[in-house]
Amino acid sequence: MAGHLHILGICGTFMGGLAALAKSAGWRVTGCDANVYPPMSDQLGALGIELIEGFHPDQLHLRPDLWVIGNVVTRGNPLMEAILDSGARYLSGPQWLAEQLLHGKHVLAVAGTHGKTTTASMLAWILEKTGRNPGFLIGGVPANFAFSARRSESEYFVIEADEYDTAFFDKRSKFVHYRPKTAILNNLEFDHADIFANLGEIERQFHHFVRTIPRSGRIVANGADAALARVLAMGCWTPVERFDAPGEWEALPAESGDGFVLRFNAEVLGRVEWNLPGAHNRSNALAALAAARHAGVPPAEASAALASFAGVRRRLELRGCVAGISVYDDFAHHPTAIRVTLEALRRRVGAARLLAVLEPRSNTMKLGAMKDALPASLTAADRVFVFDGALGWDAAPVFAPLGERVQCIDRIDSLVEAIAREARSGDQVLIMSNGGFGGIHGKLLARLARAG
Repeated sequence: MAGHLHILGICGTFMGGLAALAKSAGWRVTGCDANVYPPMSDQLGALGIELIEGFHPDQLHLRPDLWVIGNVVTRGNPLMEAILDSGARYLSGPQWLAEQLLHGKHVLAVAGTHGKTTTASMLAWILEKTGRNPGFLIGGVPANFAFSARRSESEYFVIEADEYDTAFFDKRSKFVHYRPKTAILNNLEFDHADIFANLGEIERQFHHFVRTIPRSGRIVANGADAALARVLAMGCWTPVERFDAPGEWEALPAESGDGFVLRFNAEVLGRVEWNLPGAHNRSNALAALAAARHAGVPPAEASAALASFAGVRRRLELRGCVAGISVYDDFAHHPTAIRVTLEALRRRVGAARLLAVLEPRSNTMKLGAMKDALPASLTAADRVFVFDGALGWDAAPVFAPLGERVQCIDRIDSLVEAIAREARSGDQVLIMSNGGFGGIHGKLLARLARAG
């Protein structure tokens, strides 16, 4: 029976989506967080979910039926300490989701270092467009839906399956809670240096995930990824189909444009007509098409559905164009994601100048675990601006290989001014961060408008 949930860390993409699902399931939902920024704050506000700033222990007076704890919460958090002292009942977000909403569903889980949000969005849209009305929880906002989570009575539920840890009291990866029938393994690289010491530790968590998939299920795996091959070699009890693998799921070049011909086991099964740039998006699409087939969607129908896929907010999202200068927003924060995003935009805009603006904001980036890979990831940019106001390492020598192309700046307003002085008509400005970046997108557009 539904009651009152109070969610700690509600403005994270996962916990915010969970809040939306709980609200639609009849729960009274409130929550708190330290920092609030769009798009999640807008989504929660539109749902009428009350947000409380901070983690003050006086929130105990709310007396919810259950406290749901996000993985941003640590020991020492004043509200969490009060909850523990009170003996109140609490669960992690993934465990609550699994017990309350995923049990009995055909769960389609999308795991991997890169492309989870886009691939999950593609898969949800294929199921939606072909009449299957899926529920979903995605770590971003798909443009086709305008919200990141939806509950439905359908048997299908698409979830972005994150390898980050579940909670301070449950150090397993989130995805071990989801028990999928269909699982996509998109790719696997080192990330999350704050909780994993090396790639082998992440591979072990993916092995635990593979152990939860039934023999009647399906694993759709990137056939070109050596780390995933090692994961599957640890033990696999489920049929595997591979994409980007000769003779299995392949994307063949179309005669023109960014579309492609879909082939599986040497048989042409469909054609995808779209304008999404980049080999990474073709790989994401192959994974989604293969997973949709396991859910009963004929590949020709699934391919046709992707023609109307509109992308995801904060994935090469055009935020505005002023005086001939285009400003894009993207979630890229790992060196590989930065590189492929820049390369995709380069293919789209040709010889136009690319101005890359980077906030190394993730925990991995702040620790400097992969800082030496960043300069090479930015080589497609003509000019590079790095915000170094909150790093634990000196950015200037790290980015020195980029020479005169790079500026490292430690204040947002100074960064905006530097970009505005450099930008000219025809330039493409790509802003990359996994956070709000101090509202730099709107500030830059406003500054460019004043200059024009």
